[in-house]
Amino acid sequence: MKCSEIIEMLSSLAPEGCACEWDNPGLLAGRSDKEVRKIYIALDATDQVVESAIESGADMLLTHHPLIFKAIKKVNDQNFITRRLVKLIQADISYYAMHTNFDAAPGCMADLAAGRLGLTECVPLEAMGEMEGSQGLVPYGIGKTGYLREPVTVRSLARKVKESFGLPFAVVYGQELLDTEINKVSVCPGAGGSEIEGAIASGSQVLVTGDISHHQGIDAAARNMAVIDAGHYGLEHIFIPYMADYLAARLGEGVKVIQAPPSWPTVIL
Repeated sequence: MKCSEIIEMLSSLAPEGCACEWDNPGLLAGRSDKEVRKIYIALDATDQVVESAIESGADMLLTHHPLIFKAIKKVNDQNFITRRLVKLIQADISYYAMHTNFDAAPGCMADLAAGRLGLTECVPLEAMGEMEGSQGLVPYGIGKTGYLREPVTVRSLARKVKESFGLPFAVVYGQELLDTEINKVSVCPGAGGSEIEGAIASGSQVLVTGDISHHQGIDAAARNMAVIDAGHYGLEHIFIPYMADYLAARLGEGVKVIQAPPSWPTVIL
């Protein structure tokens, strides 16, 4: 199957039009007419991922985070970003990224995360628009706000986050709120500091997200909303198995799908 055909399949799941204006999803390097027999899936196009994709004989690399965000004027081996692009192009690997379009599209990152937490009656945390679905127009956007089936404490929810996402740890802002019973929760996989105001405005008692700064965390807790920082990678690594299953079910035996092994960017010492 050609890379362009796979891209068409990926675009039907998470159209690039669903992405935030500042984002850069899509075919970032390589040939659209490349014949693809092996796809390597990862969260980031790190040096290790690029090397593994080459060593595995992959024809296509699919990541969540784009390697290129801003315009680049030179593609050579003198920069750690463009060096990866050179290696991918030399290996004739077509490289495609699905970022905030996957975050926002119905059934994708936000819905997957909400599902792992068992949230019901979900609406987008930051609504971006509507898409035509099998049952009419469906709202899409960044994150989700919903309700737990039964009230739990913040402490119990933090433990559920760890278990549901397979995390080594999670940070909770709002120590004084740990034993408070809550039932309305917002979740925003990735960096969710910009969604704090929206979560508070929605009436959420907890925001589950990543990349929270000290002041963002303590200020949210001072306004009676706990924040569970499960890490950027911690919440978004679910992209890898989901996309592997999605592609395997549609591509059949003609295309092999390889998942990058877990690669936690932080270490607890």
